[in-house]
Amino acid sequence: MEGLALNGTARQPSRRAASWLLALACLLPALAGASPQLQQRLDALREEGRFVPERALQHLKEIESEAFSAQFPLRAEYITQLSNAHMRLGQNDIALQLIDDLILDATRRHNDVALAKAMLGKAYISFALGERRASHLLAFEAETVANRTANLALRVQATISGGQSWAEEGNFPAALAKLQTAVDLARLSNSPVTLAAALNALTLLYTQMREYDKGFKVLDELLAVAGKLESPGRLAQAKNTEYGLALDASQPRRGQRALLDALALERRLGAKGMEATTLVNLSDSYLKQGDPQRALSYANEAIAAARLVRNDDVESTARLNIGLALIGLGRLEEGKRSVETGLAYYDLMDNKPDLQAVLLEYGMVLEKAGDMKGAVTAYHRERKISSQLFEQQRQKAVYELQEKYETEKKQRQIELLSRENQVKSTELDNRRLQQRVWWLLALVMALAAVIVGLLYRKVRHANVQLKEKNQELAHQSARDPLTALYNRRHFQDFMPRHAALAPDPDIQKDSDVVGALFLLDVDHFKQINDQYGHAAGDLVLTTIATTLHQVLRETDMIVRWGGEEFLAFLPSVMRGSLDHIAARVLDGVAAQQVLYQGQAIGVHVSIGFAPYPLAPLGQPLSWERSVNLIDMALYLAKAHGRNRAYGLRGFQQMEGMTLEVIEQDLERAWRNGVVDLNVVLGPQEGLPRAAA
Repeated sequence: MEGLALNGTARQPSRRAASWLLALACLLPALAGASPQLQQRLDALREEGRFVPERALQHLKEIESEAFSAQFPLRAEYITQLSNAHMRLGQNDIALQLIDDLILDATRRHNDVALAKAMLGKAYISFALGERRASHLLAFEAETVANRTANLALRVQATISGGQSWAEEGNFPAALAKLQTAVDLARLSNSPVTLAAALNALTLLYTQMREYDKGFKVLDELLAVAGKLESPGRLAQAKNTEYGLALDASQPRRGQRALLDALALERRLGAKGMEATTLVNLSDSYLKQGDPQRALSYANEAIAAARLVRNDDVESTARLNIGLALIGLGRLEEGKRSVETGLAYYDLMDNKPDLQAVLLEYGMVLEKAGDMKGAVTAYHRERKISSQLFEQQRQKAVYELQEKYETEKKQRQIELLSRENQVKSTELDNRRLQQRVWWLLALVMALAAVIVGLLYRKVRHANVQLKEKNQELAHQSARDPLTALYNRRHFQDFMPRHAALAPDPDIQKDSDVVGALFLLDVDHFKQINDQYGHAAGDLVLTTIATTLHQVLRETDMIVRWGGEEFLAFLPSVMRGSLDHIAARVLDGVAAQQVLYQGQAIGVHVSIGFAPYPLAPLGQPLSWERSVNLIDMALYLAKAHGRNRAYGLRGFQQMEGMTLEVIEQDLERAWRNGVVDLNVVLGPQEGLPRAAA
């Protein structure tokens, strides 16, 4: 929201101090009058409070007596700025006390300008406290109050806050309408500062919507307007917005130049909070450009700046960047320690989406550095989080479906009750008629029979619909909504029943006919999502699902295991055909050209597979242990180049070895001859597929 970017935290004074400041307004003479320069000083301090709150707070305290002796409109503006400065310094309790008292005073005086400003201030504080929904409701209410006034600058600010609230709730059409209105109002206000704020918010929204061409068009105007202002803070803010848009639009060089420009402006301004964020973004930018030395330098500067403003988010991100830079410079163990320090903060905050992205990047860096074991561990942690997020999304979808079903069920019950009431009313009418006109008894009874018959048919029809809905719900609970494949839950319910019907292991172990499990993972799926968008990622997943139906049999069970992972259970195949099946899947997927918005996306998968059941030392493993082993084989395929399949054929010379040891390091067990693995290579561009 406009006005919500915090610049760090500081030690918080007591609530008594906040109450004293408000009480001072009542103690000072109401008619003392204010200095003619007070309005100009408050106008100047408004911009300073946005970017250098610690300095603004000091200057505000210097004019405290004059401000509290002024008329209510100026006093309200002063209290709003004072609360905002405390909020930006992390002193939310003082900020909230000031703004709550101002809301009461403005309401009592029926002053809509002061009330709208105070409500916006409280919305920003609620946002800083993590109370997103409360913040949005306050912003919407403040916009309604502001639109009752003639203050254009205030109406623009309130409209921006309302638009950004809609964007945070995912309602981009409503957000776009609001922010375009804010830009139109800002042009009418003839205030370049107000116009810069509106253009900045609109550029950020186009970035979120991935409308990059429109975003750059608005950005050009924003940079032109901000460049004419005598405000290094506004220009630095615009440069940071340019960085975000350029990064998402795959223009990293332009984004890096924007960050360097912003850093120079922030240092000139003395905006320590903004400087810390820009430094950590620069370190990340140089990491992506393959320059670990500069990334390390900027990350170290970011830590020093973050500590000055007590910004734990920036410091933890800088720790991660330092670790990745050290690994890139060959200082592997030192780098891993630094990364783990940064990851601990993400674990503490339970920020699973960001933690997943960091672990994936961490695994790629370790893989590039040759630490395959560390890369597999990072990938395994990332996959676990991915599965948890997928399960949460699946449960949410099931809950929403159940809620929809319960709503429809209640609606049907209401309709039935309504019809029953109609029947009862009809019966009462019939009784009265029966008492009055006996000679119409036969006709009335016939009419009642017809009505009951119709109602009976309606009830039967409703029961049939209820049965169909139950069947539909059962089908949807077993299927993945995107690919229409079976989901993990259905497979987990199916395997115990299948195991109970399986033949005796002693009979099956020498048979040429076995079951088989194949676990597939889409290679570089995150890069596809980042480069083309999630709609392209969904198209890749549905294309792979169709391909698996084509290359496998109708009797084979294909499951969307989670995220970009698929599992195939083949209940009956020839033992010697598993490598051929793996090659067929690799070839089938690689042969697909996924066309999205006129661009062809090449897709490959990595596979782990094994016969089922596996029986080390003659004891068959559960399907869960078998899936875990082929999952480790899949990670070996990932770590050794992708676009290949690793098949676990059996176990040898297991004396003195436990299955737990093999699971912890499958590659070492393979190298030591304990596990028999076979590698099937996928087709390379321009070359035929080969198997090793």
